[in-house]
Amino acid sequence: MTDIVENKTAHKHPPFVVPEFCKGCGRCLDACTRDCITLGTEINPITGLVPIALDLERCNSCGLCIDACPEPFGLRPEGEEAAFELVDPAELNGPRPYDAPIPEPWPDSTVALSERAPLIVKGTYAAAVGAVLAGCRHVFGYPITPSTEGAEMMAKVQPMLDGVFVQAVSEIATVNMMYGAGGAGKRCITFTSSPGFSLMLEGMSYMIGAEVPAVFVNIMRGGPGLGNIGPEQADIKLACRGLGHGNTHAIVLAPATPQEMLDLAMLSFELAFKYRNPVVILGDGYLGQMTGKVRLPDHMVVPGIPEWAVYGDHSHRGNLICSIELSEAGLERHNQALDAKYAQMAAEEQRADLHRCDDADVVLVACNTPAQLAKGAVKELRDKGVSVGLFRPITLWPFPIDALRQVTHRARHLVVVEASSGQLEDEMRLALSHADLFAPEISHVRRQGGVLPSQAEIVEHVMGLEYVLSMQGVH
Repeated sequence: MTDIVENKTAHKHPPFVVPEFCKGCGRCLDACTRDCITLGTEINPITGLVPIALDLERCNSCGLCIDACPEPFGLRPEGEEAAFELVDPAELNGPRPYDAPIPEPWPDSTVALSERAPLIVKGTYAAAVGAVLAGCRHVFGYPITPSTEGAEMMAKVQPMLDGVFVQAVSEIATVNMMYGAGGAGKRCITFTSSPGFSLMLEGMSYMIGAEVPAVFVNIMRGGPGLGNIGPEQADIKLACRGLGHGNTHAIVLAPATPQEMLDLAMLSFELAFKYRNPVVILGDGYLGQMTGKVRLPDHMVVPGIPEWAVYGDHSHRGNLICSIELSEAGLERHNQALDAKYAQMAAEEQRADLHRCDDADVVLVACNTPAQLAKGAVKELRDKGVSVGLFRPITLWPFPIDALRQVTHRARHLVVVEASSGQLEDEMRLALSHADLFAPEISHVRRQGGVLPSQAEIVEHVMGLEYVLSMQGVH
């Protein structure tokens, strides 16, 4: 009998922990009669969990802890370590059953267009026309006022162009369809408004992390919540600083006319594929619904297939689109690469329109439809003898601080005109701070809830500035 017991214990071995499989549930602590196991104190960087810790000085190799482990590979007997070493899948499973050559370049091309008479169209229609001329043949969306007309137009024209329009079941479904199309190297767009844009942010974060291009046209309306369908600029903060969790940025374009809706829609696809990143076009409810004269460009784009695309053909089989990076060091490297891309955007893609700023003592700062009202105020104030100009940022991110730098050298006062509670002003002030620029005095004209600042309000505000009053001899 003694010999039998000795032979039986001879086959037992003390345990070891496989940290990647241990979640620290503690069942092995209850099974151990020698108190050889304690709860750990260090997080495993691969799993984010805290595995148990072993002190085998008093271990009798009974194996009860191994039997109690539910994983079931958190605890294993000594001698099996090699079976749990991490192995590169390429070595484990052998070579892939196909070769993955370097994708052949398939560049974009352009087709000349004959001269056409101008169109008289809404801003949303103009953006849709621009997207079609930029080669967009994949459109996904969910109807929401005041952006729906853009999607409706795409639903009519895309089938005639061998394109695709899909009305998704929600904005969340929409953005994930765009992830798939953009990841395949296809030019895709959606039209939405403020509440819908909010729902898309998680998917946008995934797309930014996976470096997938797409264009989001957001026709802003009153908020928060459902708010109303009036024009507001309440999404500037969201577009510039809140595109999902983590380290996320996208170029944000702010058109002011239907013509710019078309032109910037074409530009947005160029930028999205240049940087492999979503681009946001921010309009307001009036701009989306406003009718204006639009001249067509002299060309349209026939898109190719990017080398990085997961296109589904043999040439692109080796590509991967993914936003997950479980290694902290790997994710840090990825974020550093994104930072470098953002820095390039900030250096190369600032855009602004300066109207009569060369000799302006007072400079109005406005974008979208409020910029049109501000432009009218400039003319009226100039007629009154006040030297006023208009600084119109076309990119809200990156904010065109280089152009604003030229204005601040002369201007005595900046007046931010906006249909929000200061979101545009916050972007301007943040850009001034980061650039270490001395700013002149700043004031504002603001309306909210779907009400736009009027030309009369802007003129009245400027005429009441201390500098203007002193210039006119009013004390």
